[in-house]
Amino acid sequence: MAKKEKQAQAVPGSPRQPVVRRFDFGPGEAAPGYTGVAPDCQYDAARGYGFEDITRVYGRERTHRPGTAAGGSLGEGGGVAGAAGAAGAAGTSPIQDRLRRSFCIPLGTAFVIDVPDGVYQVAICLGDRLAETHTLIRAGEGKQVLPELRTLPGQWAEERFSLAVRGGRLRIIVSGEAPRLNAIEVTEAPETLRLMLAGDSTVADQPEAGYPYAGWGQMLPALFKHDVCVDNHAVSGRSSKSFIDEGRLDAMLRELKAGDFLFIQFGHNDEKSDTARRTDPSTTYKEYLQRYVDGAKDCGAQPVLVTPVVRRYFDEEGKLTDTHEAYTAAVRELSEACQVPLIDLAELTHALVQQEGVEGSRNLYMWVYPGEYRSFPSGVQDNTHFQASGAAKVAELVAASIRRLELQPLWMYLRVNEAGERSRDDDAKAGI
Repeated sequence: MAKKEKQAQAVPGSPRQPVVRRFDFGPGEAAPGYTGVAPDCQYDAARGYGFEDITRVYGRERTHRPGTAAGGSLGEGGGVAGAAGAAGAAGTSPIQDRLRRSFCIPLGTAFVIDVPDGVYQVAICLGDRLAETHTLIRAGEGKQVLPELRTLPGQWAEERFSLAVRGGRLRIIVSGEAPRLNAIEVTEAPETLRLMLAGDSTVADQPEAGYPYAGWGQMLPALFKHDVCVDNHAVSGRSSKSFIDEGRLDAMLRELKAGDFLFIQFGHNDEKSDTARRTDPSTTYKEYLQRYVDGAKDCGAQPVLVTPVVRRYFDEEGKLTDTHEAYTAAVRELSEACQVPLIDLAELTHALVQQEGVEGSRNLYMWVYPGEYRSFPSGVQDNTHFQASGAAKVAELVAASIRRLELQPLWMYLRVNEAGERSRDDDAKAGI
């Protein structure tokens, strides 16, 4: 049975509210101001929201017992912006109680919301009064937007992330060992700081159907708080030249605003022999990269050059070889000439792969056995592209470089500190 809906009423003459949609998941009546979503709510274009596969969604409503949760703000003060202290240890608001006692259990399916293109902040509330939970949240085609979320019985986690939507559809994938989805709130946030990425397949968001294949830009959003939107424009197979020739840089510059960042990593395909992609490291490669740098500066944004990640090629003595040597040197030279920050991923990934060694480094790249993953039934041995675990480690190297270079304000919005620990405010939101 479909969950009943209650919609917030607009106050005549009041300022336009930025909140686009609020959803209350699970059986029973929806909380005031929220749209109810039952487990059988299949996505429908006319409705504009719903689960992609309802055969993988279940729902539960726990017996109401007010005041059992610690803190939280979803449903307080009109939403996420409300003060968490309004409820505190003394109890929760009626809206919070209603949101927390009912939930859906999506087993690896996506909840889709039709929204205009733009940047959004998404708040998610999840937990269970009676059971431990473990939930993974991804967006789009598999973008890692949050760390894994765990709660104890009687505990609720509230997390937020920012996301750039293109194509008019916001897609949130929910999975995990014991996933929960209590509430989602989507808010327009056009002024959010954007970290745009231009690059090739080693950076790009790879399709969900190709798991575990992933680019480091796909894993980077989970390392930032909601104050930063990692907007990944990288595309497989592109060079610094072909990316521009296809109009992709121009499209990015139309959205880039003062204070934003543009990270630029090319090289793998600039080495190719075809004229559509080939560049010369001593001339045209630098000239094309210069166009990214100048374009960002003209927008008032900060360009950051990134040297290409290493390929996994070892010599007979087990020493990693450098296949990008001239291109890597060109990026370093351009960084110095333009006085632009440099993230030397060539050096950092060289150290990582060398440390892992000939055998261990296979776990970073797309070396998978036949039958290990459904997407690659015959297996694959790829020394260029990362699997998810490797891409995550490279993303961590990028985050560490942001911190080391003190790229303000990016580094202060990282979710983890130098010791790899979550910030205290993140722990507080999770009820830890």
